[in-house]
Amino acid sequence: MRVPFTKMHGLGNDFVVLDARGDPLPELEPRVAAALADRREGIGCDQVILLEKSESADFRMRIFNSDGGEVGACGNASRAVALLHGAPARVETAGGTIALEPSDGGASVDMGVPRFEWDAIPLDYPMDTLRMPVGWGYLEEPGAANVGNPHVVFFVADSDAIALDSLGPEIETDPLFPERVNVNVATIVDRTRIRLRVWERGAGLTRACGTGACATAVVAMRRGLVEREVAVELPGGALTILWQEDGRIRMTGPATESYRGSFEWDDYA
Repeated sequence: MRVPFTKMHGLGNDFVVLDARGDPLPELEPRVAAALADRREGIGCDQVILLEKSESADFRMRIFNSDGGEVGACGNASRAVALLHGAPARVETAGGTIALEPSDGGASVDMGVPRFEWDAIPLDYPMDTLRMPVGWGYLEEPGAANVGNPHVVFFVADSDAIALDSLGPEIETDPLFPERVNVNVATIVDRTRIRLRVWERGAGLTRACGTGACATAVVAMRRGLVEREVAVELPGGALTILWQEDGRIRMTGPATESYRGSFEWDDYA
């Protein structure tokens, strides 16, 4: 079975997009997603994105990390899908329904309302998620938010100086986080700018993470560190995050189509 795909990226966070809205595909099992994402023997990507029909929205978007695990949200992929779709749309995800609106070279995405309750992150036991009384080495007192998937956010003097390649996997898999967690280290530049690096659960260090930018921004806003609209600067580029008065997050930034191709499903099944 020959399957077409579109390779896309948002600020260097890259995706293999499979469009099954017209012709359905076999079930995308985790091992198949991981094989497609493999950068040596597959197509190579941070996430595999599967588009399907939906009864409650314009279409459904499923997101598989490079380890094959399925997750609830991906901000950069949402912008890429908006660009591919080419028109405003309501999109069903495992993390909730979001709204996409393409623009020149990118998109604006309504990411929904963030959750801050300890059991919505989720955490293993109750605690204040604005300033959590926990730490790992020199990373202490993070904030937490769920923006379709779980994030912890540490504010540090210099995010580039943090050994995130070693601390990231330790925190991601800590028993405190029963569904694992995305790890963000952020530096407040001023009240309108944040520098950010992200260890993404199931994918590792990434050049950009849209939900990480959203989570970091709203945690910083809850602590009174920044204004309600900020530029979040990631290694791959910048995103604009606006926490609207109605409680919903709007993320705006670029997306790019890299190339198109096809593969034999049985080569990866």
